[in-house]
Amino acid sequence: MMRIFTSIWMVVVFALVLTGIRIDNSDTVKILRYKTWDHFQKIQPRKTVSNAVTVVNITEQDLEKYGQWPWPRHVMAMLHARLSDAGAILVNYNILFAEPDRMGSKQYLNSMPMDEETRKQLEQILLDTDQVFSSVLKQSKRAILMMSVKNTADTNLPSATPVIEKGNVKPWLYEFEGIVSPYPKVSAGATGMGVNVTSPEPDAVVRKIPMLIRIGGKIYPSMILENVRLLNGSKRIKVIAKPHGIDEVLVSKKAGVPVNHNAEMYINYADPNNYIQMSATDILSGKFNENKIKGRVIIVGLDAAGLSVLKYTPHGLTTDQNISAQALDTLLTAKFLLRTPQADTHEIMFMAFLLLLLIIVIPRTSVLLAVPLLLFVETGVAYGAFMAYANKGFLIDPSWIMLSVFLIWSHSVYNNFATQSRLRQQIKKQFEHYLDPGMVKKLQKDPSLLKLGGETRNMTFLFCDIRGFTPISEQYKGNPEGLTKLINRFLTRMTDVIISNGGTIDKFMGDCIMAFWNAPIENKKHRELAVKSAIQMTIALAELNVQLQAEGLPQINIGIGINTGDALVGNMGSEQRFDYSVIGDAVNLASRLESSSKTLKKTIVIGEDTRHTIETMYRFEYIDSITVKGKTESIKVYTITSS
Repeated sequence: MMRIFTSIWMVVVFALVLTGIRIDNSDTVKILRYKTWDHFQKIQPRKTVSNAVTVVNITEQDLEKYGQWPWPRHVMAMLHARLSDAGAILVNYNILFAEPDRMGSKQYLNSMPMDEETRKQLEQILLDTDQVFSSVLKQSKRAILMMSVKNTADTNLPSATPVIEKGNVKPWLYEFEGIVSPYPKVSAGATGMGVNVTSPEPDAVVRKIPMLIRIGGKIYPSMILENVRLLNGSKRIKVIAKPHGIDEVLVSKKAGVPVNHNAEMYINYADPNNYIQMSATDILSGKFNENKIKGRVIIVGLDAAGLSVLKYTPHGLTTDQNISAQALDTLLTAKFLLRTPQADTHEIMFMAFLLLLLIIVIPRTSVLLAVPLLLFVETGVAYGAFMAYANKGFLIDPSWIMLSVFLIWSHSVYNNFATQSRLRQQIKKQFEHYLDPGMVKKLQKDPSLLKLGGETRNMTFLFCDIRGFTPISEQYKGNPEGLTKLINRFLTRMTDVIISNGGTIDKFMGDCIMAFWNAPIENKKHRELAVKSAIQMTIALAELNVQLQAEGLPQINIGIGINTGDALVGNMGSEQRFDYSVIGDAVNLASRLESSSKTLKKTIVIGEDTRHTIETMYRFEYIDSITVKGKTESIKVYTITSS
């Protein structure tokens, strides 16, 4: 029993450790969670696509035609003018224009050796390409330029879209040292500017985008949030914080972005092939379908070897502009992936409940039933989480729950198996010499048949003792080994008879045998089998005496007492030692009947309760009503004349 409790406590401690790891929320736990959600998105990507986003890529073929990167700003001005004229609503540049145009006319002029007078004359004629680009952007009122973060601090931070803070916002936002903004002459023409940054993940897969970040006390919006703001005609952004973190990000009274406590939005990825992809050459040449541009948000980015920024997503490696397209389209379709602030707590509570349930159920379940139970629980958890994602967009983490369930299940099943194995070995050790081998195997297969805690049963008891043992002992006064061999021959023959009739040998007390029927395995014929054993024991003894006489050894006579009644049967020993036995008044009476057989001069003495239900099976002879030691009332006793 102590071993069982020890095993249970080990499982409980193991479960607590797993729960603690989940609460700690380490990178390993996060990666397992994210990989699960990635798998969900692979199985069922977002079905709804807005058809309002087009990606324009600057490819290697474009570079071959228009020259190496960076292109002169007048080429970029031409690209923007084409997109604007075609009816683009907004044009996002996932390109950082951080420096003056090195390829522009005036810039090129500065690199040429000439006198100052000539230089001044040429400056009045040549174009400032940065100014040209800025003017085109400003005139279109459609341009959103990119800012980037850096690891060095800035003293002169660029202006940003006004952010109204409600609550203690700043501690919950990702903070960076500094910011890289577009060249001032270029940024002057922008309608909006936003930071292009993705959330840090342990495995570098892009799943979330911070809508707001903090730099030097200032709050900056993401490019995606700037798109939403401009599309809604708003001049400012409002962010609300609660004790658990960021609660809401609003661009207007009717337009908001569902975010987590760090102001991050989960990207609900659609099939990447659903988005229109065009090249810069298509646009610059004027040979394109305007329907692919008109009324759409355009995202321009680099897609050339050595220039493009490639990032991992649940659908594989892709460009930065494609990720921006997916994020923006998540907002435009309002097909958000949601994870509530209470999700972690609820998952931990549910996991703890399941583990506790397994700890209780598994020890009471066979190994064969434990396997379907595991499959049922694991499938239910996984299916429930997936359906929550597929139907409602809820992100529920089944991974650690499933892993913990499997580990606890494995540990519990192993402990259960080990405990049952020890019990089977214990049963075999205890009963192999006292029960029929078939009965022992039956007990090993189903130990529940053995009530170790003790139970009251109606049973039949048999005591058999050698009469006149003292004279026999005196004949072996100088030969104790010979006496032992004689007794063992006798006990073996009697034991074989009892076991063959389904009896259980309780103990040997010198030359006395105690046996019982109807335990540990239930047998309704226990009275009949006990009487049958007594008859066969007398026959077996007669055969043994013939052998002993032939060997010149003493003859053996026996007395047998049989009684039926209720008794307590089970583990009568300590927790350290398994000792299956019986106690009760009916047992004592059987012993007294065996003792009275000598005075009654009968080999077999049977009590009334034994005879009662089998009186038609055997010919019983009434002997007398006797009073045995410890009893005040007389009892009727019988013997067997024939069957």
